[in-house]
Amino acid sequence: LNPTRGFRLNLKLSPEASLGTGSQFYLRSLLEGTYYYPVTDALVIAGRARLGSITGAARSLIAPSRRYFGGGGGSVRGFGFQQLGPKAPNGDPVGGRSLNEAAVEARYRFGNFGVVGFVDAGQVYESSVPKFDDWRFGVGIGGRFYTNFGPIRLDVATPINRQPGESRVSVYVSIGQAF
Repeated sequence: LNPTRGFRLNLKLSPEASLGTGSQFYLRSLLEGTYYYPVTDALVIAGRARLGSITGAARSLIAPSRRYFGGGGGSVRGFGFQQLGPKAPNGDPVGGRSLNEAAVEARYRFGNFGVVGFVDAGQVYESSVPKFDDWRFGVGIGGRFYTNFGPIRLDVATPINRQPGESRVSVYVSIGQAF
């Protein structure tokens, strides 16, 4: 819940099938890496990168629960939950077949408390391969209260270049670091 040094690399490959309108087989993949660098005993620089892709089926044949969504406390802070990426004409998120995300945090701890500054970026795409364009950015600051089981997290973030309909400020409360 509170890594301070080292790295993690995670690859998930999920062959899946959609049986609704004929059999449609596809591959859902997600690659995520995190890195933690202790600058001092009190300061840790943390970074995360995530790439996802769904190949072999059109988005309309993939159940919404299996599509990629972006935005929220575990994704790109500064945006509402699942609010990045393709949207229906009424403005509801519909998800996509690929995503990319990146984040960097500076975590400073003093006793049982801490403060975090962060920048998150990412986007969700209709295509099966992330395009690496039209990235959206969120910046913010957070507070941490460190307990025996991990930090309690309060983050406040805002989107950079806010678009109509997007909130000015988003607040996230959770247990554990964002990544």
